[in-house]
Amino acid sequence: MDVVTNQNRPTSLQRKSGRLTSSKEVETNQPRSVLPGLLAASALGAVATVLGHWAPLIGAPVFAIVAGIGISLLRRPLARERPGLAFSSKVVLQGSIVVMGTGLSFHQVLRTGASSLPVLLGSLAVALVGATSLGRLFSIDRDLRTLIGVGTGICGASAIAATDAVISAAEADVSYAIATIFTFNVVAVLTFPTFGHLLGLSPHAFGLWSGTAINDMSSVVAASSIFGHGASSYAIVVKLTRTLMIIPISLGLAYWRSRRSRLQGDPTQRLSALRNVRQTFPTFIGFFLAAVALNTVGLLPASWHGFMSNTAQFMITIALAAIGLSTNVRDIRRTGLKPLALGASLWILVTLTSLGLQSIFGGLK
Repeated sequence: MDVVTNQNRPTSLQRKSGRLTSSKEVETNQPRSVLPGLLAASALGAVATVLGHWAPLIGAPVFAIVAGIGISLLRRPLARERPGLAFSSKVVLQGSIVVMGTGLSFHQVLRTGASSLPVLLGSLAVALVGATSLGRLFSIDRDLRTLIGVGTGICGASAIAATDAVISAAEADVSYAIATIFTFNVVAVLTFPTFGHLLGLSPHAFGLWSGTAINDMSSVVAASSIFGHGASSYAIVVKLTRTLMIIPISLGLAYWRSRRSRLQGDPTQRLSALRNVRQTFPTFIGFFLAAVALNTVGLLPASWHGFMSNTAQFMITIALAAIGLSTNVRDIRRTGLKPLALGASLWILVTLTSLGLQSIFGGLK
């Protein structure tokens, strides 16, 4: 096996492009070289957006990545398209997370009330710990189990996108994780309202349950709206609070990955935690925090929220279209059914944990 040194190891952007290029070549890519792939991803994203309006239960991001994978089965990306696809799956993806921050407020965490936080944090802990332990038991690759864990525990495709922006996972892992999360989003929308009525949950309790146990916002809104209006308003607030967990999780992953790589490269090199965070802090997370802060203090007019939310959704759709177009389906086939089993196990654990914690803290009343 060839040994690749840190100095010569290809960057994530080089890996995503499907070929090895020099760092200088990647850094000096001009907009002209990025344009073909960016246009291809944008065009597919526009089509997926239209389809998402027709079938909101599925959503534009899922249409984008599924269509992208379908196209990749027929033809692999041309060499001139690869830089733009890499740009879309990385830079556009990071930008979408920043724009998404304009619709969030730090005050929303407080508004959910003390009773909801134990359920939210407990469900998140179960998802992350379960992803690590069960993922190892199923012999699932570290990046894939991380993506499925954050997708289940935080906010589905958006959390997967934010995590991928930090760890630069393979396109096959991102595609499989999103497909897994989408599968159980559909199951939740179809089953949660019925089980909620059978369990005799109040609108408040169902909102907390769906907000902490269903992955994507669109699916949370769909399930809670079916149950009743009182449930949907509370579920949305809980889900937005849960979305804020992207911040500590992304920072934690960035710090842990950097520290691990440094210690493996040179065990004597132990930087202080403060210096390590400063050097590994993802820039887009800083902009995301700034966007949330601006919205919190009221500097972003409420009339902008709809437009910014649609913009963030479209950017995520473009990024996922690029990931789909870059995906090598043979890699997904080699992964097998174990990731789907992991997703099912985590979804069941989080669902039961949310109900259990509500019963303990009185949230079922």
